[in-house]
Amino acid sequence: MQLGLIGYPLSHSFSKGYFGEKFKRMGLAATHSYENFPLPSIDDFPRLLEDQPGLYGLNVTIPYKQAVIPFLDELSPGAKAVGAVNTIVFAEGRRCASDPDVIGFEDTLRNFLLASGGPSIGALILGTGGAAKAVAWVLEEQRIPFHYISRSAGEGRLTYEELSDQHMAEVDLIINTTPLGTSPNVDTFPNIPYHCLAPQHRLYDLVYNPEETRFLAQGKVQGVATINGLPMLHAQAEAAWNIWNASRK
Repeated sequence: MQLGLIGYPLSHSFSKGYFGEKFKRMGLAATHSYENFPLPSIDDFPRLLEDQPGLYGLNVTIPYKQAVIPFLDELSPGAKAVGAVNTIVFAEGRRCASDPDVIGFEDTLRNFLLASGGPSIGALILGTGGAAKAVAWVLEEQRIPFHYISRSAGEGRLTYEELSDQHMAEVDLIINTTPLGTSPNVDTFPNIPYHCLAPQHRLYDLVYNPEETRFLAQGKVQGVATINGLPMLHAQAEAAWNIWNASRK
């Protein structure tokens, strides 16, 4: 089974190492492979498929979780609702996609909230990309009200400049879905009013490399509960693995 990852850049990705180790543990290293395929443009996607005719499945990461959709034949109900994909299966001449980001975030969020004070009264989603839409889907399912926060103005979202002390006081969960803080750009972080953080706040960063981003570190200084994106990534990777294997039966 030939698998891989598309996105750009891919120096931050853990997937190749994760699946390589998984294949060794399962005794599948001789028959399974997982490679990174950095694509400077999503327009390079058809050429990749031509060059790699044996590909069985792909993961998709930033910035192509939405941009790859026009190249696909079928979306799962969750991926269609979210408008973004994370996992592609090539089977019977079709390109079918799902969004295990939803599964990974939902499972880890539930555990994080239980361990840090219980259900959330409201959330801020930092970013508006494909991962943000998966997060929003889960929050809606759990009936947690939220605001999108973005660098640019738009319908249904606030800009960072518009984010007020009052907005901060009305929520207890802040989720970073942007790549800010990802290695090697570890000194970057979302521009929220960190001085407004109080003990009831909880910070969830989808970034997992480094283990503690500036976003999380500033939260810890204020005494709030934090979690990085690694548990979500593990759950998402296992969900993708299950999807690929189920499609072979």
